Amino acid sequence: MKKIFLISFITLMICGITSAQFAGLMRGQKVEPLPEGFKPASTNTFISEYPAVNPQTHQAIFRVVAPYAQSVLLQLNGNHEMKKDSNGVWWITTDPLVVGFHYYAILIDSVPVMDRNSRAYFGSNWESSGIEIPEGPEGDYYRFNKNIPHGQIRSIQYWSDINGLERHINVYVPAGYEENTHQRYPVLYLIHGWGEDENGWSIQGHLANIMDGLISSGKAVPMIVVMPDGDIQTNSDVRKASGDITEIYIHDLIPFIDKTFRTYTDREHRAMAGLSRGGFQTTNTVFNNMNKFAWAGAFSGFFGFPRNTTVETAYNGVFKDANAFNKKLKLFYISVGTEEKFPIKKAYEELVNHGIKNLVFFESQGTAHEWLTWRRSLYDFAPRLFR
Repeated sequence: MKKIFLISFITLMICGITSAQFAGLMRGQKVEPLPEGFKPASTNTFISEYPAVNPQTHQAIFRVVAPYAQSVLLQLNGNHEMKKDSNGVWWITTDPLVVGFHYYAILIDSVPVMDRNSRAYFGSNWESSGIEIPEGPEGDYYRFNKNIPHGQIRSIQYWSDINGLERHINVYVPAGYEENTHQRYPVLYLIHGWGEDENGWSIQGHLANIMDGLISSGKAVPMIVVMPDGDIQTNSDVRKASGDITEIYIHDLIPFIDKTFRTYTDREHRAMAGLSRGGFQTTNTVFNNMNKFAWAGAFSGFFGFPRNTTVETAYNGVFKDANAFNKKLKLFYISVGTEEKFPIKKAYEELVNHGIKNLVFFESQGTAHEWLTWRRSLYDFAPRLFR
């Protein structure tokens, strides 16, 4: 049987049939070319032809084999009914989608499941399917460029006394880190949003490609980027998490990074930023520890001031003396997508009216609470640091 399978596979390859098409044949499916203008999504598993995207129209085609299902819906910015053909295959062609990354799920008889044709992305606190609707050349800043030097993303475990467990981080080191053994680097701590994890920035956010491009072009200074988990983890024996995330960052994570990597350890060379809930964690951490940071960024994550506080009383009164704040914090960067419905610009304007001057407000045109907003924010934010 193995010999027949191998011979059949080799024959099909000689005939120009792809591994995806071969897999379809082995499942008893008819091999058909993709509709004109469509190609497999970059987020597919490597053998999967669907979902397929049209780079010109920004439409996507989804395909699900579920011959015994009574109902199949695509859950992508709402629920959309799929139609079954005579072979028991369900189909849908979407309306044009916003460019960028989208989570999605398949609802088979009301049960949400992953699409087996998609890679897995951790979002909304579970492993989700994802699809990238490609931008044109304007998206090259987050794509891999073979013609420039590349840094590394390192997967590291460190121990947290506060959490009482090992914790995982991803750490980006710029190109040349290994060779320039006497050079020290500033550090950006970059936090994900609610329902995602420390892998979000490196996978969905394409952080390494963004930083490699900025650093190689001289737009950003070489820096280390630490991507921690914004949640307090627990284990199967102790289901109640302990500690405070800000305390973990300050007392466990920063000392570990400064001990492990060649960093500058003064506040002028340390920044923190985060998206959505990570932006809230950033402001809570930075503004309550001004002796540790001189740079801060909130991407879709500064919604105003904590409950029962004002601009003068928030964060233990850090904004009360505007002149003192302006002298201490070199940058407070606030960004939002134009399609987001949060009162972020209003909060920014309140700070401006109070006399806070070291502010930058950035709007990502045409994007909502999504990764393209945050990729653009990082691309605009990182060059401003450590100057």
